[in-house]
Formats: sequence, C-alpha cells, structure tokens
Amino acid sequence: MTCRCWLGRPAAGWACAACSAKRFDLLVLRTQLSVLQAGTGFPGLKDKIQAIAGALEEQIAIPLIKAEMAFIQAVAGDEWWEDVTVPMLESARRRLRALVKLIPKGQKKIVYTDFEDDLGELTTIELPQVTAGLNMAKFKEKARVFLREHDSHLSLQRLRRNQALTPTDLQELEKMLLQAGGSKALIDEAREQSHGLGLFIRSLVGLDREAAMQAFGEFLQGGKASPDQIEFIDLIVQELTRNGVMEAGRLFESPFTDVNAQGPLGVFPPAKVTQIVQVLDDIKERAVA
Repeated sequence: MTCRCWLGRPAAGWACAACSAKRFDLLVLRTQLSVLQAGTGFPGLKDKIQAIAGALEEQIAIPLIKAEMAFIQAVAGDEWWEDVTVPMLESARRRLRALVKLIPKGQKKIVYTDFEDDLGELTTIELPQVTAGLNMAKFKEKARVFLREHDSHLSLQRLRRNQALTPTDLQELEKMLLQAGGSKALIDEAREQSHGLGLFIRSLVGLDREAAMQAFGEFLQGGKASPDQIEFIDLIVQELTRNGVMEAGRLFESPFTDVNAQGPLGVFPPAKVTQIVQVLDDIKERAVA
C-alpha cells in the first residue's frame, strides 16, 4: 500500500518513520529560511520544534533519546534559540530527525501540523553558513557550552592535555565550531584575534589541570620547593586551567606579585624563571601547531 503520510493524510497516526523524518526536515528547512530572510513566521516555527523536543524529553526511557537528552533539553528551552543560526538548526535536524519516529503516535498529531501552502514559482535558495546577529561574545559562550558537551572528542582532548596538534586535529576542531553555531566569518575572526584556532579553543576550554601540573612538575620535585614557590606554581596552574595559555608578563602582575612584589624573580633563581617562561611558551606553541 502506498504511504500517504507525506501527503498529510495518515490513516492512524504517523506509521511511516521515513515520512516523520521528512516532515521534520521540512519544518527545519522552513525555520532556516525564516532565519535567513528574517521572516515573521519564525516564532511559530520555533514553537513547533520546541514542542517536538519537549515530546522527546518525555521519552527518556528510550536509549536513543536518552543519549541525546542534553541536546534535546537545550532545544526545548529558550536559551538555545537566542541568536540561533542556520548551522545550529542543521545540527538539530541531523541529530533529531531519526528520533521523531519514537514519539508516541498520539503525541505526534499534537506536535506536528500539516503544511498546506500554495506553491508559487520555485526558487533555489542557498543556505550559507551565516549567523543572525550573533556577535563574538555570544559565539564564544555557545562554543564553550558545545565544547564542554563534547569534551571526549579526541582532538579536543589532545588540545586540553597539552599534546601537539596535527592538521587533522585543527580541521576537526574547526568542524566543532561550525557545529556549535559559528559561521566561517566568525571562526576566521576568532582565529585572527587569538593568533590561531587552537589558541582560541584552548581559551574556551582551558588546559587540563593534570597536564599543567606535569608541565611544571620539575619545579616541585625532590621536596625542596619553598612554600612561596609551591604557591607560585599553583597560581600558574590555576591560570592555565582557567585560560588555557598564559603570557610571561602575567608573572609580574597580581596575584603573582601578591606572593612576592618582584614576581617570579623574588621567588625563584633567574635560571628557574627562564625555565618557567620557556614552559609557558611551549604550552602555547602546542596549541598553535
């Protein structure tokens, strides 16, 4: 029997999983077009997608849905939709289209509506990787949240653990920023401002604390470090854990000068200060490569 779901006339619920996915594709496409064209129908389209996400939230017992629950809850909320972008919607389409079939049939009739528009002349519209008024500050915050949710990604782990990056790692990291909602223009701007994509992402996720401790382990070995030296190194580790990299000039600012007014020169011999600066440079270089 020919499936009639795509025509909007299912006899008993939405039995066809493929048609459920196609209808969701169409809904997301309309939303993407509304973002690009600043259409007045955006609020209604947003409500429909949020309703779908809300219906999925109720099916947490299903393993496939549970695996995407953090993302589903984000889409169901309002914060995710602030300055939403075409790439963000595309990511939602890809991640949720296979799940909509799992919504109980009775709920699907409520969540979805039939699309019955009068079709005019067909026009091909490109969907570029653009943002809808998304500024750099908001992009950073969205990227930070996305990267934290995908902390197990191999390339991101290499960056956080102070391991040298490969060209493939940099490509993967750029893909993650696109998935987080960044446009190519924003990513290029971030790369230029931070003097490298790895440095930009490291500034968002920080350096792994254990990796930072290992980098400065030689300064604390042997149990001969003074209390001031231990505190000074711990402050460096905290800075790296928080910001990912650290310029040598910070060593002569607070809170380091709170330990000693002369900064590192009042705590370590000159040769050790030179080594500390070299370690900081090495940590930075590993994020650039």
